[in-house]
Amino acid sequence: MSRIGKAPITVPSSVSITIADGIATVKGPKGTVTAPVPANFEVKTEGEILTVVRPSETKLDRAQHGLTRALLFNAVKGVSDGFTKVLELRGVGYRAEVAGKTLKLALGYSHPVDIPLPEGIAVTTTSSTPTSENGLLAATITLSSHSKQILGDFAADVKGRRPVEPYKGKGLRYQGEKVIRKAGKQADKKKK
Repeated sequence: MSRIGKAPITVPSSVSITIADGIATVKGPKGTVTAPVPANFEVKTEGEILTVVRPSETKLDRAQHGLTRALLFNAVKGVSDGFTKVLELRGVGYRAEVAGKTLKLALGYSHPVDIPLPEGIAVTTTSSTPTSENGLLAATITLSSHSKQILGDFAADVKGRRPVEPYKGKGLRYQGEKVIRKAGKQADKKKK
């Protein structure tokens, strides 16, 4: 039995789940999320507990058991609590601001970077403050959504606009992400 697949999902009273034609529709206070459910899988509801039961011990069914349960769990958590990701923007002159449905970034290029916000994503930014690492200024971009997939895709898109460079540590990174730094050029001290 899959350890993830057999774990029960606690469904809050504010969340409703309907399953039809292999698609689970989860509705809650934060929005609506759909998750695929394989046709031969059974989703049992007992009060506030939801469990996923696989039909057989075939390799495909065992592989999809944990996946199906994880997708349903993420859908329930997303519509009830939501998900957040925080990006740090480090570098002199690097800025971020939200204007309507657009995230406007100044990333050291000769042009501003404007990213349209997808439906269901909320963004907040903070102003730059000095960090202890190299004295670089760091601004934070907080992304939140009810869909973990949409949030992760958008966060990766934003982060890819200015990857962290390894010498000074400038660029976009996830909060708490460790960046391996390179030493850079150093003068040969033995020749002097």
